[in-house]
Amino acid sequence: NRHSSNMYYIVLSEGSGVRPDVCSRILINYTGRLTSGQVFDQSNNAVFELGALIQGWKIGLPLIAKGGSIRLFIPPSLGYGNADFKDANGNVVIPGNSVLVFDISLLDIR
Repeated sequence: NRHSSNMYYIVLSEGSGVRPDVCSRILINYTGRLTSGQVFDQSNNAVFELGALIQGWKIGLPLIAKGGSIRLFIPPSLGYGNADFKDANGNVVIPGNSVLVFDISLLDIR
């Protein structure tokens, strides 16, 4: 599916009940990959405030409800833009202008 923001997504499971908004604290499992398939980040039982995350997540996560899962294809304009994203050691983790692929399971909304 294509969102009006030019982000593509696949709802893997709708979930049920409440959907998150930018003020929600979310409990999720996720994996972030580059289009090459290289995993750059993953975590289980991660807690975030949705409003503090990249724009692609703010748009994508409200498309599912608690218990749901989604795959997001996030263009650079809704991700980390044209600058390299580096780790604490200065290594490039996400090259500039990367399309990001996230698989996210929404475990809970707090």
